This record gives sequence, structure tokens and C-alpha cells, in this order.
Amino acid sequence: MKGRVVALDHIAGREAAALMVDGVLEDLFIASDAPAPGTIWRAIADRPVKGQGGIFLATPEGSAFLRQSDYIAPGQRLLVQVMGYAEPGKAVPVSLKLLFKSRYAIVTPDAPGINVSRAIKDDEERERILEIAHEAMEGAGHGLILRSSCAGADDEAIAEDIAAMLAAAAAVLGDTGTEPEVLLDGDQPHMMAWREWTAPAEVAEGPGSFDAHGVTEAIEALMQPVEKLPGGGTMYVEPTRALVAVDVNTGGDTSPAAGLKANIAAARALPRALRLRGLGGQIAMDLAPMPRKDRTTFENVLKGALRGDNEETAMAGWTPLGHFELQRKRGRLPLAQLLGR
Repeated sequence: MKGRVVALDHIAGREAAALMVDGVLEDLFIASDAPAPGTIWRAIADRPVKGQGGIFLATPEGSAFLRQSDYIAPGQRLLVQVMGYAEPGKAVPVSLKLLFKSRYAIVTPDAPGINVSRAIKDDEERERILEIAHEAMEGAGHGLILRSSCAGADDEAIAEDIAAMLAAAAAVLGDTGTEPEVLLDGDQPHMMAWREWTAPAEVAEGPGSFDAHGVTEAIEALMQPVEKLPGGGTMYVEPTRALVAVDVNTGGDTSPAAGLKANIAAARALPRALRLRGLGGQIAMDLAPMPRKDRTTFENVLKGALRGDNEETAMAGWTPLGHFELQRKRGRLPLAQLLGR
């Protein structure tokens, strides 16, 4: 099936949204019981952990952990934002830098200035968007990032989005409470789909949408570790307690360049494979055999693939055994965990 489809449905009793591109599952959001990234809490500083350079916080939904907290005293009231998901048994990671993010605009109270996404290249379009922003932000005192989705968007829609995020920021920053409390809930999957998948697409809503557009079948395939690669190679993506192991094989290709071809295909496929499975943390890639001289080519391809991915991923480099390691933000929960598999 050609084209883009945004399917809004439920799976395993949870709200979910899926993006299908030309019949292939490209992205997936599923609600969880954990606090969603973007949630803002009023929290109370609790116990510093000097060895880890941070402090535990008391929040309305359990313990949270804040890094770089040398100037924070126990008992201090803080406004913090959930940045991702915690490993089992660990505290939720939070930040003092609050972001109020919507489809067109991100209000940044701690970073003044108005910035337009570099993805918008047309000078006249940039000027139009900046004019809307300056008018909407007059007297606000906060920073603003105008997202790439602003390109071609209606003036009124952009202005309304900025106003909504300014109102949310004013409500949170004007808080005077003293006990731990949820001040702003993070977006759920259907809202996330509207916020993040901004390219034109058919929207399919309601029960049965996942079945009708092949989402259910694609999710079932993700329960298996294997990913077929162009050229006949395979990539196995298997999470363990300590890390995510990625094993790349050449398949039936026995040509001299088979290893490089399989590794390049794996580099291009890896961000999607991790994103859809909700995997993060330490990633160790056991690549197909290839000459050392080809490592730079592999790294460049992987860097390009990661550039188009929403989750922050750092390329740590090569190990003495020839594995390639990455460190990926835990921006999602594992799919298997969400589905109870």
C-alpha cells in the first residue's frame, strides 16, 4: 500500500498510534503506566548521591533522579520534567530545563531567543514564520523554537500553538504549591501522533484501524529478534539485562564485499529496529567481517541514519574485539514489556 497512513487505535488495552509508510511500519507510540516523557512535576529534593553526581527527588509518582545537583539542598522545592524511562528498579530521570512542546512550537523558558528550524531553507518562509512568532511572543520573556512543521502551515495555527504553549508555561512557572504534584501530563500516543507526524497522511481512527492497515501484523513481527536486510543479510536485535545485542550476518552472499554490504544495510535499519522495539541503553553491534579500512564508511552511514531518528544516540566507537557500541536514550519502554510478552 503506497502513501502515509496514521492509524489511531488501541492494543492490549492501551492507547496506541502507528505510522505506516508505503505499507511498512515506520513509527509506533503505545501508552504505558509509567509517567510519560514531558510530564512536569513539582518535586522535593531528597537524598544526594555524591558518587553519581546527582540527587534523588520525591515526586507524586515515586522517586526521580536529577543529575548535576551540587547547588540543590535537601527539602528544596523544584520544578522538573520527565526526560525518559527508567531501567527496572531505578528512579525516573528528570531535568530542571523545562520544555513546552507542541506541533509547531517549543517554548523554552531557560533559553531566550527565537529560533527557526534549520530544515526550513526558504528565506521568505523563514521571515513569515518569524513575523508570526515575534507578534505572538511579544512581552513573553521566554525562548521559542519554531519546528520544521511550520513550513507551509497556516499563520493562525502557528500563532495559536505558540499561545497554547505560553499559557502552559505560565501556569507551570506560576505554581506556588509546596507538596509533590503533577503540574502537566506528558502527551499520550494519539496526541503524540498529531504532534510528531506532521507530513500529509491519511488518518484512520477507531477499533480495527490497526488490523485494516497491517499494523497488528507488523507488531507481531517485532516480537521476533530477526530483521531481514536488503541483499539477503539478517540482523538480530536481542535485549539482555545489561545491553542490547545486535548480530549482523551476511546470509547467502559470499562475495568479497558481503560483510560491508550487510553492515551498511544494518546501519540503515538499526534506528527503526530500535525505535519500534522501544530499546535503549547500551547497544553492542557484532558486525559481519569487513576490512578495517571500511570502518569509516560504516560509521558515516550509521551517523547519517541516526541523524533522522528522534531518540538521542551517541556513537561510542569500536571495542578491542571489533564490536561497535552506542549509547541510546531510553525515550520509550520496550515493546515486549508494554504488550506483556
